[in-house]
Amino acid sequence: MQKVRLAAAPGPCLDTFSHLLSFYFFYFLSPFLASAKQSWKRLQCYMKMVTRTVDLRSDTVTKPTETMRAAMAIAEVDDDVLVYDPTADRLETEMARITGKEAALFVPSGTMGNLISVLVHCEVRGSEVILGDNCHIHIYENGGISTLGGVHPRTVKNNEDGTMDINLIEAAIRDPRGELVYPTTRLICLENTHANCGGRCLPAEYIDRVGELAKKHGLKLHIDGARIFNASIALGVPVHRLLQAADSASVCLSKGLGAPVGSVIVGSKSFIAKARRLRKTLGGGMRQVGIICAAALVALQENIAKLEGDHKKAKILAEGLNQIKGLKVNVTSVETNIVYFEIVEGSNITAEKLCKYLQEHGVLIMPESSSRIRVVLHHQISGTDVQYTLSCIQQAVTGVHDCNGDLKEISV
Repeated sequence: MQKVRLAAAPGPCLDTFSHLLSFYFFYFLSPFLASAKQSWKRLQCYMKMVTRTVDLRSDTVTKPTETMRAAMAIAEVDDDVLVYDPTADRLETEMARITGKEAALFVPSGTMGNLISVLVHCEVRGSEVILGDNCHIHIYENGGISTLGGVHPRTVKNNEDGTMDINLIEAAIRDPRGELVYPTTRLICLENTHANCGGRCLPAEYIDRVGELAKKHGLKLHIDGARIFNASIALGVPVHRLLQAADSASVCLSKGLGAPVGSVIVGSKSFIAKARRLRKTLGGGMRQVGIICAAALVALQENIAKLEGDHKKAKILAEGLNQIKGLKVNVTSVETNIVYFEIVEGSNITAEKLCKYLQEHGVLIMPESSSRIRVVLHHQISGTDVQYTLSCIQQAVTGVHDCNGDLKEISV
């Protein structure tokens, strides 16, 4: 007899199995899928964050623009030590015009510019310079004026606005009758804007008073004007007016102006002649220097007008930081592109931890102490960058997220 194999017809058992499989799939696996979806979204958000860099460590971190690179590529050059470089000469002539001085000299850095200026004014070893106790020359320039020049620094307390009391400056001037035992005071130095005081601006009237005091006692006045263009924009006063009372000044081209390298010192023709010789002594004489001076000329043409925007963004950042619980900013003291903020006592985060967290999210800032942090704006920081920075800081300090796990934006 032939055996017949019967095919199993679909029935209730198979349908029941399918339903059970679907039930188990959705009941047990759906939460994992939802979690995976949320994790993927957060991963995408994180990847977006870590590929974005907002560099607020200083205004020295700017990259050359395409216009600068193009100008550098076609710059007319010559040996600036043997003869002179034509592009460097154009830059020096333009800077002398802007600052209202007879002559100018390009140098590799602001530190060298200040050092040369002090040494020209204090040619005799054992001379003394009066300067602020919180100024850049005194704190951040490796003690060069004393190490290399034999110049003794006599500090006067800087006020919160970067000034020094006029009466304290005068009291610090040595009595010439005590030359047998004292150094000889020959120079007063000011800093405008004052970086350690939060980018505060010294008004022209204050500088005039210090200049009058210097003349009264037969002294010279040098201004560290690394960010003098920021002061000019913030005060609405031309650079040449801010430097009118000064015998010399150094002006940085690679900070707010955004050039890749260099500073310029300005003064009288005789001052610059001596400065040129000292530049060579210190190894600052360069050959085809027009390549970098070309970028500085572009910076003067394109970036001075952008400084006002930097100041506005600094103010927005300061106001936003003040809205974050646990942080404190003196908003009224933010006059230019530098913001200092404090982590209030009792907060569960330190400046070091905050900076580390922000670095992981692509935001670079510098701690000044365990509770104080500096932020510097420049023309390559956008308004969106400011908002992103505020959001990251808010998350680090308070751990605030929106419903999607993204950081909340702070309205300012």
